[in-house]
Formats: sequence, C-alpha cells, structure tokens
Amino acid sequence: MSAPHNHAEHDHHDHHGHDDDGNHGSLKDYAIGFILSVILTAIPFWLVMAKVFDHSSTTAIVILAFAAVQVVVHMKYFLHMGSKVEGGWSMLSTVFTVVLLVIVLAGSIWVMYHMNKNMMPSMGNDVHNMQDMQ
Repeated sequence: MSAPHNHAEHDHHDHHGHDDDGNHGSLKDYAIGFILSVILTAIPFWLVMAKVFDHSSTTAIVILAFAAVQVVVHMKYFLHMGSKVEGGWSMLSTVFTVVLLVIVLAGSIWVMYHMNKNMMPSMGNDVHNMQDMQ
C-alpha cells in the first residue's frame, strides 16, 4: 500500500506576483485616462479641420507632440506603468515604447510627406486634364 498522503504540502499555493491590489487601476484611473485620450485626440483633429496653423509642418509638429503625450497617458492610466520598477521590466518596456514611438511617428510623417508630394500633384493634374477634355 502507499504511504499516507500529506495534503498540507499540496494546499500551499505560491501567489508571488499575483497580488490584486497594486497591479490594477481603479475605475477613476480608467475614466481619467479615457477623458485625457479623447481630449488629446479631439484637439489635433480640430487643429487640422480648422486649419489653425498656416504651415502644415507646424501642424504636424504639434500633432506629434499630442501623440507623444497620449502615449504617456496610455502608459500611465491603461498599462499602469509608473515609477515602480518590477525587476527591470518597467525601464525595458519604457525604452522599447520610446523606440517604437520614434519609429512609428517618423515613419508616419515620412510616408505622409511623400504621399502628399508624389500623389497629390498628379491627381490634381488628372482632374484639370479631364475638365479640359470636356
């Protein structure tokens, strides 16, 4: 027959890293993050639609600044990344986010610039050529 089974050693669960108090945000944090995200999206939209700035490059720089602030808002209120370091992951994920942010923003500006420069003039000429034919 088998030896008596000791249930005490199997009932011990390791909850290391699974505390529910510090890892999740409150409803207030999510609401603040949502409101800030909406504001940080609406302002650049208004800047473009109302043509607030004379130069499109100024508008692009302001929109990039709003995008960077919005990334920080998302990191703080939705990803709950703060000053608390958890085994170095906070710093590593912050560096990764900054590198990714620079790549995405610079790539977006580069693509939009070249699309505007290369596509828009030819589209305008096609419209004028079609009107001349009629």
